[in-house]
Amino acid sequence: MSYLTTVHEVYKEAALTPQASLCCISQQNRFLPGLIIPDVMSEMNYGCGTTVHFGELNSRETILYVGVGGGLEALQFAYFTRRPHSVIAVDRVPEMLKKARENFIAAEKLNPWFCSEFIDVKEGDARRLPVNDESVDVAAQNCLFNIFEGEDLMNALREIHRVLKPGGRVYISDPITTLPIPEQLRQNERLRAMCLSGALEYGEYLDRISGAGFGRIEVRARRPYRVLDKERYSLEYNILLESLEIVAYKAPVPADGARVFAGETVIYFGRERLRDEAGCIIPRDIPHPVCQKSADYFRKLNRDDLIVTAPTYHCSGAGGCC
Repeated sequence: MSYLTTVHEVYKEAALTPQASLCCISQQNRFLPGLIIPDVMSEMNYGCGTTVHFGELNSRETILYVGVGGGLEALQFAYFTRRPHSVIAVDRVPEMLKKARENFIAAEKLNPWFCSEFIDVKEGDARRLPVNDESVDVAAQNCLFNIFEGEDLMNALREIHRVLKPGGRVYISDPITTLPIPEQLRQNERLRAMCLSGALEYGEYLDRISGAGFGRIEVRARRPYRVLDKERYSLEYNILLESLEIVAYKAPVPADGARVFAGETVIYFGRERLRDEAGCIIPRDIPHPVCQKSADYFRKLNRDDLIVTAPTYHCSGAGGCC
């Protein structure tokens, strides 16, 4: 597939010479006590957000990182696991793999706690992961899946689902678009490889994830990312791209669709006992996170003893039984 050849060439260039215009490499590294990140690793931080959610990781987990880049997030995951082969980093670009291995050696010299054996670097394709079925607790990818077209994206998502243990989770950070991207930009292979023209709209992106078998999705962040402006890209209107950070769980998809938590909250202050559409009790006088389906259900009740907040797209922890 020609677009994947272009992707390969773009990231080969980025491995050999850090590319300041590729994704958001100017973002500030998050602080972890005792972690020193090599400068070259920071320069190669090719991502549009983060997949490392500090409060949820522990040393017992095995973590798969797809699309290693310069290795920064794989190193951050290893900060929590700290045992040999506990992080598996997969990439299809040999030059990027070589550079990541060099960066891990550099990190080893700066961090007494870190051993490069903590991270098992493997050559492989996101659509055919070199990882056994149900063998990892956590998977992650940053600014990679938006590169894939159609069925290639679904294959990559199904592969993540395959290798996760039941109940496992995948952390994803990808660009999404707020307006339809014209076809001439979608067909521009280099712009797609640079994470600028392959983005899907919010609802369509989540539908792809649930379509791969993930029954519970939490939106952790939704932020401005880039602008496809009229002048540079020959457009009729400016298109805002956003970075979307989510965690999706390997859980059965309910008959009426995946449960998506996007920061909506129910606050009930009535007298009688209130239940949601699934029969779960809603606590009184306590902000209660709900999924989008439950939020819609409560809005339709049109009660004056109930408030349903709008989505914040920053879900800090899902509640309820929906």
